[in-house]
Amino acid sequence: MGSAFIKGLSRTGTHDVTACDPDPSALDSVAPYCQQTTTTVDDAVESDLVVLTVKPNAVDDVLQAIDLSSDQTLVTAAAGVTTEFVEARTDATVVRIMPNLPAETGNMAAAVAGDKPDADVRQLLDSLGEAVEIDEGLMDTATALNGSGPAFVFYLIKAMKQAGVEEGLSADDAELLAAQTFKGAAETVLQSERDVDELIEAVCSPKGTTIEGMTVLRESDVETEIGNALFAASDRARELSEEYDSE
Repeated sequence: MGSAFIKGLSRTGTHDVTACDPDPSALDSVAPYCQQTTTTVDDAVESDLVVLTVKPNAVDDVLQAIDLSSDQTLVTAAAGVTTEFVEARTDATVVRIMPNLPAETGNMAAAVAGDKPDADVRQLLDSLGEAVEIDEGLMDTATALNGSGPAFVFYLIKAMKQAGVEEGLSADDAELLAAQTFKGAAETVLQSERDVDELIEAVCSPKGTTIEGMTVLRESDVETEIGNALFAASDRARELSEEYDSE
């Protein structure tokens, strides 16, 4: 996620980014996209805005290693780690977010909780995509929906690609058509005043091809299983949250 953030911010040319990681090879992969890299954490926490993108089990160790002031803002993106947990270990203003991998291309969907984002945090988020402010009690749901969601979409793109290949398309052509179809459909949902059901019906001409395919989907368990995938991810996020709530 840290790499996706750095690459996404580099696209704007308006952010001065320092990347910190104890692994030099990890820094090598992002060096072309930031102004400075360092393995020394003290060099990376002088900014007014510090972004923490580590695995949940590393958060406590990192927070013990950095000394932030009340004039700084700490944005944390660790799944399941509550604002309360982080605030108990830093003097900085804490903003909790759940971003996703498309931050790399400026198409992030993020949920935000904790302290209200100030202008600097809002500019950061706007540079990477779209963000909504939610109650922290819903962050586990957001973790499943937009945090884990890209993997579910990738899975569906793969399924459509494979079906196209079985029908005779080349793998490259099928992947492009499937991915661009998801991209275009998503953009249509975001820009249209019609709801999703209305958009489905707009594509389903009577006795046409789309309605034949939609009949198969509606008679299947696909909607239930997609929901189950989200529920499983959400349950795991709650388990992580309970682990940190108990510490």
